[in-house]
Amino acid sequence: MKFLSLYKSVERGVPPSQEEMARMGKLVEEGMKAGWLLATEGCLPSAMGARVRLSDGKIIVTDGPFTESKEVVGGFAILKANSKAEAIQLAKDFLSVVGTGECELRQIYEMPEEARAAKS
Repeated sequence: MKFLSLYKSVERGVPPSQEEMARMGKLVEEGMKAGWLLATEGCLPSAMGARVRLSDGKIIVTDGPFTESKEVVGGFAILKANSKAEAIQLAKDFLSVVGTGECELRQIYEMPEEARAAKS
């Protein structure tokens, strides 16, 4: 099973310290080697981003920073886990390294093997 983990936290406005980067780098390296971490990236500050919304047939673009938001997406990871419980444990392990915030976990749809074979 694959899970998308969206990490959300209060935007600090300063880059991570060398110590924080080293701890995160160690976790990422361990996860990649062990096979439970398939991909991960951090996000630049929301001031460099935009939100694009369709409402009542109109497209609305809001440039960052997103000061009205209590928390913003700080990064994501694609996790490989045997169960939702295992994905939750991986998110707990991640949060113990970063310290503050939350991870929203969403299972990723994977086409059944038979359907993939039929498309080939």
